[in-house]
Amino acid sequence: MSVALWFAGLFVLFVAVGSLIAWLSRRMGIRTVEDFYTAGGRLGGFLAALTYAATTYSSFMMVGLVGFAYSTGVGSLGFELAYLIATLGLLSLVGPRIWRMARERGWVSPSEVLSGVYGSRTLGVAVALLYLVALVPYASAQFIGVGRVFEGLGLGFAYGVAAMFILSALWTLIAGMWSVATTDAFQGTWMIATAIALIAWLSTLIAGHDVDVARLVSEKGLLDLTSFWTPSTFLAFTIPWVFFAVTNPQVVQRLYVPRDAKSYRRMVTLFGLYGWAYTLLVVGIGLIAAGLSAANILPPVDARDKVTPTLLTLAPAPLAAATYVGIVAASISTVDSIVLSIASALSHELGLRGLKAAYIAVLLINTAAAAVALSRPAPIVEMSVLSSLLLLPLAVPTIIAALSPQSARGMGGYALASIVSGVAIAFAAALILGPKKAFIFNIWGVPLSLIVLIVSTVLVLPVLLRHRG
Repeated sequence: MSVALWFAGLFVLFVAVGSLIAWLSRRMGIRTVEDFYTAGGRLGGFLAALTYAATTYSSFMMVGLVGFAYSTGVGSLGFELAYLIATLGLLSLVGPRIWRMARERGWVSPSEVLSGVYGSRTLGVAVALLYLVALVPYASAQFIGVGRVFEGLGLGFAYGVAAMFILSALWTLIAGMWSVATTDAFQGTWMIATAIALIAWLSTLIAGHDVDVARLVSEKGLLDLTSFWTPSTFLAFTIPWVFFAVTNPQVVQRLYVPRDAKSYRRMVTLFGLYGWAYTLLVVGIGLIAAGLSAANILPPVDARDKVTPTLLTLAPAPLAAATYVGIVAASISTVDSIVLSIASALSHELGLRGLKAAYIAVLLINTAAAAVALSRPAPIVEMSVLSSLLLLPLAVPTIIAALSPQSARGMGGYALASIVSGVAIAFAAALILGPKKAFIFNIWGVPLSLIVLIVSTVLVLPVLLRHRG
């Protein structure tokens, strides 16, 4: 049986099980917007950890990071582990304070970390609009990725986008955060299970060909820092990601959901274990693919994003199909979380209350992302590369709000100036250079991401000086 048929069968199974899980989550009760957007702060540590992991690790891992490891070597592991270590640090230092304030103040939107603490409605609206501008293109790129999976298997691009739209909207609307979190747990399990299965199959493939993959990878220089990973490039890629936990609304919102301090600590611990395991598995797949290519077992691949599809042409059809479903799962879990967080921010900051407004916002944002994806506009897809950079100016104002809320109160103007200036620099660079070049652009060895961080930090310094005074 072909990979396409296996994929169709496994995808139907995936949809059936996921939909059943989402429907059963309705038993937890959705009576208020707090229930819909944050599960009323009632998630246990295990479920909170898996939804955090599935939301964080998008299809970039099994497609993008595999390709990065294949072409740029072990430096990609350093890049991804820098993100994970920084995230665990922020979750340990800043996260508990945000979790506590969210419970005390009844927050439902990630933008409230800023608008609520700084006491500025204007700041909240600006942040909500930034979420929309930065993340709808990124969500659209996830739709496009799934469309290409369907297209590559002969099932049609539009059908892939339609499947994404239906599942993202349905699994979100059924029970809000409850259905998103429970389906995330299912999808996160599928993602790591297929990565483990792929590594196991690769081990048998290596043994069958009696190939010394480690030696071949070493001879290609991939176990050392390659020329790609210059200090400037490493910083350009790493800086936006090390602040991901406090800049991206879909993960900030997950700081609200653990039911108590014990559940919060368990969430952080289990997420850390998942992150370490999944990162090592995915980078390992990329490095093994490079070794197989050097041994002429895998055809040479010139484009990073084609490494995984090329590798899967050698895999047994059931494994290849399951891996493709895992890639789709990663995209869905990322999109429904992004949509939920943007919807909550826009609804709250624009004063649209009630569950009906929540449902409408979720549908409209999903529709916008799907419509953009169907037109496959290259500039919009490229703008998704800049999403983390556009959100980077939120980092320092958010950290200040968490660590020194008394200093931040009434200082919304400084936070707004900090965010607007940083975003303006990123947008200007994107317009002049193009989004992809802007991401790695540097001046005298200083990457754009560090420039954005420095400017946004300087403009919010009066808040810190107020604290010292």
